[in-house]
Amino acid sequence: MGKDVIVACDFSSKQATLDFLDMFTYCKPFVKIGMELYYAEGPEIVREIKKRGHKIFLDLKLHDIPNTVKKAMSVLSELDVDICNLHAAGTVNMMKAAIEGLTREDGTRPLLIAVTQLTSTDQKSMEEDLLIKEPIDKVVMHYAEKAKQAGLDGVVCSPLEAQKVHNICGSEFLTVTPGVRFADGDVGDQKRVMTPEQARLIGSDYIVVGRPITASDDPVAAYKRCCKEFIG
Repeated sequence: MGKDVIVACDFSSKQATLDFLDMFTYCKPFVKIGMELYYAEGPEIVREIKKRGHKIFLDLKLHDIPNTVKKAMSVLSELDVDICNLHAAGTVNMMKAAIEGLTREDGTRPLLIAVTQLTSTDQKSMEEDLLIKEPIDKVVMHYAEKAKQAGLDGVVCSPLEAQKVHNICGSEFLTVTPGVRFADGDVGDQKRVMTPEQARLIGSDYIVVGRPITASDDPVAAYKRCCKEFIG
């Protein structure tokens, strides 16, 4: 997989999602299916979108005891998605168990990446809410190193941290970065953000973009703009 824009299909129904994807007559965007859509429609929405030819990042952020995560990943492995994720805070043992569950009998599996810190989290909330007193950069890098140690393929991080992750974990270790907004756009509830062009320059492998595309008056034009700025 190379650099790409992943469109966050954070809709509450199958119909709204498919209506949105039907706008893209010239290509099949890489899409993210998150908790809102998955909980509303279940695994059938994943199968439907995959059948239409889209690559899928299934963003369910698993975080539980190792055995539970292993069993859940075994179920998700049958959906033929391209990327799954979990929380790095679940420990190395949980991440290793996830890989075991995600790996099919033929040895294949989707890419597995770990969430380091959410892009809605800043230093103040990390210290006051999570009681983590270390600098946020240090925490993200520590989680990234633990994910690599567990055998994962990469991490979800802010674009602000993408190059630092590559410096520590290597250029092949994927950085999937939400928190991307156009220079003239609203940052919403995100706190650690960059533009698509800045994310490209700093080394993000994939950017995840939701509302700047899905809530745009012209989603196709917004997607094309995002691809031009990020991929070139």
